Amino acid sequence: MDYAKLCREISDLDPKIRFAGVCDDTGEIKYGGQRDGVNNILSSEETKKSNLQAMARWGLRNSLSPKTGRGRYAMAEYEKIKRITIPLRNDHLLLVTTEVEANHTTIIENILKLVNG
Repeated sequence: MDYAKLCREISDLDPKIRFAGVCDDTGEIKYGGQRDGVNNILSSEETKKSNLQAMARWGLRNSLSPKTGRGRYAMAEYEKIKRITIPLRNDHLLLVTTEVEANHTTIIENILKLVNG
């Protein structure tokens, strides 16, 4: 899968999408990035820490998957943003942040269509 293209397509889905990126198991963003004109909320160090925490949470979810089924996505709403995480192949994680008022249900459905082809 072309992760750079995927991130561009996700950013094009909705103007309320702030960020679309793919990180590896080190927490480093390897593809994608912030929408032009959007201010960062976290520093690069804080972003990496947050990504590593997200990877760890997916590890826990995956350990329970024989009983619950494979996780498709997770979404958290904070006061300033919404954050969507979607596991990808090869220990990569898709990270998408949106404005709080974004319609996350529609955005998630459209992202899953792109990811699952």
